[in-house]
Amino acid sequence: MVATGESIAKDARHRVERSKARARYDRATVHAILDAGLLAHVAFCVGGQPFAIPMLYARDGDTILLHGSVASRLAGQLAEGIAACVSVTHLDGLVLARSHFDHSMNYRSVVAFGSAVLIDDAAGKAQALARFVDALIPGRAAESRAPDRNELAATHVLRFVIEDASAKIRSGGVKDNPADLALPHWAGVVPMRTHYAAPLPEPGLADANLPASVRHLLASNEGGA
Repeated sequence: MVATGESIAKDARHRVERSKARARYDRATVHAILDAGLLAHVAFCVGGQPFAIPMLYARDGDTILLHGSVASRLAGQLAEGIAACVSVTHLDGLVLARSHFDHSMNYRSVVAFGSAVLIDDAAGKAQALARFVDALIPGRAAESRAPDRNELAATHVLRFVIEDASAKIRSGGVKDNPADLALPHWAGVVPMRTHYAAPLPEPGLADANLPASVRHLLASNEGGA
């Protein structure tokens, strides 16, 4: 892996060919986009058959943690270290132009290539799963029970090593054709934001007060920011 601040894209397979001005290859941008998400699509090929599966993930340094049931054939294939691609996308707004052709979306995306290594020791698995929980909602791991021996045995935990990665970002307003500017049609951007609604506690809780992690999440997300 390259030094901090340098490009994570070494190979031509990751160089963005279309809309090159939107491409980013620095580690900070790639990490920021990964950290802002929870769901990735993991693509790989087995026996000539392509697969793309949605998986929860958590970034850990220059690696991406993935997990699945040991009964999952696809997770088992990833555990064998086959080449794979992990992609993450955030939609930030609808870009509505005066013409059909110039409609678009504002977005941030990452495509990372590499392979996964199986974490097979119990302590390493437990630590990785705690990282998953804290990536879902910071501080939550300390508020909930750690996995027991049977749960660890039933779970494949994978560390996907990022060999190459690129980010692509589209932001800003409409890029209308100058010939369309006099048309009477509305044009502009409709922003999109993630918003958490009021928590729904499970029946029978001994303590119905919201834990600190959830309170902090809601406070940081006021206004849907």
